[in-house]
Formats: sequence, structure tokens, C-alpha cells
Amino acid sequence: MLDDTPRTPDWWLLRLGRRKRDRRKELDRWWDYYRGHHPLPSLPKNAAAAFADFQRKSRTNFCRPVADAPVHRLQVLGVTDADGRADDDALRWWQANRLDSRQKQLYRTVMAQAQGYVIVGPHPVRVEPDGGAPSPLITAEHPRQVIVEHDPATGERAAALKAWWDDTERVGRATVYLPDGLQRYVTPRRAGGVLPWGRESWEPDGEFEEHDLGAVPVVPFECRPDLMEDPQPEFAGVLDIQDRINLGVLNRMTAARYSAFRQKFITGHKFRKRTDPATGLEVVEQPFVPSPSAIWASEGENARFGQLDATDLSGFLKEHESDVRDMLVLSHTPAYYFASDLVNISADTVNALDVNHLAKVGEHQATFGESWEDVLSLCAAQAGIDRDYSQSEVRWADPRRLNPSVIADAATKKSSIGYPLAILAEDMGESPQRVRRITSEAAGAALLASTGLTPAAGTAPAAAAPDRTGL
Repeated sequence: MLDDTPRTPDWWLLRLGRRKRDRRKELDRWWDYYRGHHPLPSLPKNAAAAFADFQRKSRTNFCRPVADAPVHRLQVLGVTDADGRADDDALRWWQANRLDSRQKQLYRTVMAQAQGYVIVGPHPVRVEPDGGAPSPLITAEHPRQVIVEHDPATGERAAALKAWWDDTERVGRATVYLPDGLQRYVTPRRAGGVLPWGRESWEPDGEFEEHDLGAVPVVPFECRPDLMEDPQPEFAGVLDIQDRINLGVLNRMTAARYSAFRQKFITGHKFRKRTDPATGLEVVEQPFVPSPSAIWASEGENARFGQLDATDLSGFLKEHESDVRDMLVLSHTPAYYFASDLVNISADTVNALDVNHLAKVGEHQATFGESWEDVLSLCAAQAGIDRDYSQSEVRWADPRRLNPSVIADAATKKSSIGYPLAILAEDMGESPQRVRRITSEAAGAALLASTGLTPAAGTAPAAAAPDRTGL
């Protein structure tokens, strides 16, 4: 049985495991909205069976584009030190762990599930170039498996837990991460696909493993966290509108199927009645069946045929567009994600529609940048490198979608007033490594030009001497 003394690894296992279990329902709800598996629009009880198929088809998923829109604008280019120089170690760790592509997976999870995590540990086979410490292993983690608790006094990470079901060994595994080490656990139990969190359920799997990373090696990435509030997914504020859109689509589909075509009626006709032999009930015979070749006639003296007006669906469409527009406005998603009547819009209009969205992306960059700095600090400690990444800067790609000619024109004007080449290259969206290469090659070209070994930029090559061998 586990020890429940506060702040021991056993205590953290049970505490964080129960917290992870309790938030699973909310994570499942957010993930269902992100995937488009929204709750079916409600209907009167007597019509539920008839409209079940309509309910499934009426779901139109706008939560996913709302969540994905910021991900399209988030791309780390590199890391620089306090003086703006490219960090080769950070680049090596970044590339070795394939974070150019995996960072997008992390951001998408954060937008859809409100949080994601990165764990730093020793790589099982790869070592640093000097042949000393193991290289850092950086893994992106899902909140279904990982949870972190912070110290309420300092805000620093106090402990973290990763728990999962090992399909190979058919056991549950868990690891508790503390600032000075980690403890592994194992359990053979699982009920209904959920790991148990009782004192008698888990057993330590080996001894406590110390590390000298100086912090809990699990870094959270949160979706625009607020003070005293738990993070929420990107679309949390528009879930009611998403449900309203689904209900509006259901109403439009119902009207289109049952009321869009003109319904016929007849008055003054005497219908024949007969008894149904199977049920014994009296039923009315229907002689008027719609058909291109049918002619309807009645022997009634005052019989009159007619038809009702079809339902106008334009109101449903306007309501749908209004709901979608509200959803995009409240979530700060550019309106051109739902083009509607936006046709042949200018670049200035696109920039105007992007203002709030870019501000939101800037918040994500600031928050995620701090988290990446924590990750790199842990990598440095794992690699045995004494470096303070709190003064470093994570370089992001410009989230604006600017015309290359506009960028080049701005760089030319800045150069005319004395901007250094390195700053111009940064402003043009080059990575720190490309900036270093550009400035290095420019300096080399200038040196060769000054020594006369190569013509300077902008000078025409000397004309070749005429060939007089044939004279």
C-alpha cells in the first residue's frame, strides 16, 4: 500500500492522478467539439426518432477552424541569445527532436484541449558531441496523460505526473516528476479504460531516481491563461453559438425536406374509407398520388384543389451567416475563414480583418515563448551546459501574410537610413541561422571587393580584350 504522507512521491501520484481523472470529462467534451462531434440538436420527444438522421447531418464544425487558425501563424524560427546571436546548441536539440513539425502538433493540442506539455529527459542512446552527458530528449505530451501542479506561493512547478496504459505489457504505468528526481509506478488494474487511483492500486517500480535538472522537467503550454482561472480551449467562448448553428442547420434541413415543396390540398371531396384487415382500424383511401402523368378528378359538387406556398429558406440562410459571423468575431478569427460575400477583397481589407487575430497570436507567442525558454533551460541542464536561457529570445515567424515585394521595399527603405544587414534579414523573416549566413557571406563579398579580387556590387565587369590571333 502506498504512503499517503503529504508531498512524498506516493502522495503526488494519488493527488495528481485523481486530478487528471477528474478533468477527463471536460477534455473529452472539448475534444468532441474540436472533432465536430457536437451534441445533437434537441427536438420534441415525439419527433426524435424521425429526425435522428437529420440530427447527425446537421452538425457543422466551426470549432476546428477557430482552433486551427492561430496554429497556422505559429512557427518558431530559432533561438538567439541576449545579443541576438544564433544559439547552435538550441538548434541542434531542436532539430534532433524534430520540433519543426512536432511543434505544430503541440500547438494544435493546446488550442483544442486548453493545455499541452513538453517533457525533457535523457535520450536513451544519443549523447552530446563532447561524449559526456546524454543528449536531451524532448517529447510533446497530451493532457490526457500528463498533469502539473504549481506552488501557489511561487508559481513554480511543484510536481508533475504522466500516467498511461502500456498495451505491450498490459499494465498501467505512471511517473511522478519532482524538482530533484522521479519515481516510477506500475499497476495491473484498469476498469472501464480508466486507471485506478486508490492507495492499494499502485506499486513503486524501482527506486527513486535523482536528477540535477533543478526543476520539474515537465513544462506546461497553456492557451492564454488568466489569473486564478484554469485555461480553456480556443473556442470555449463560442460553444453556445456552435450549438445554435447546429440547431439552425437542423431547422433549415427540416424545412427544406418537408416544407420547401408546395403541399397540395383538396376540399369538398368525399374520401372512401375501409377497414384495415391487419389492425381492424378504419383508414382513408388516398386516390390522389403525385405523378407527372396523373390527372386528379373528383365527383364532388364543391370540390376544390389547391396548394400551399413553399417555405422561404432565405431567412434560415441569413440566420446561419449571422451566427457564423458572431462566432468568428467573438473568437477573433478572421472573417475570410468564412468567405460568404467577401469577394475580391483587397490586401488592406485582409490586414484590417487580421488585427484582432494577430493580437491573439501575439499573446500565444509570448506565452509559448516563455515555455520554450523553460524547455531549453532544462535541455541545457540535461546536456551539462551552464547557460541561462531566461535572457534568450525565441524567434517566431511573422504571423502577418505580407506580399514579398512589400517586405523587400520596406527593407530597402530601412537600409537607406542605416539599418544593419542583420536587422534587415530578421525583419524579412529569416531564421537566426540564415541571418548569420547572410551577414557572413555579405562580409566576405565586401572583403573581396575591397582587395580587388572580385568586382564590387553594382560595377560592370571590364570588357574583354579583342582576339587578334586571326590577324
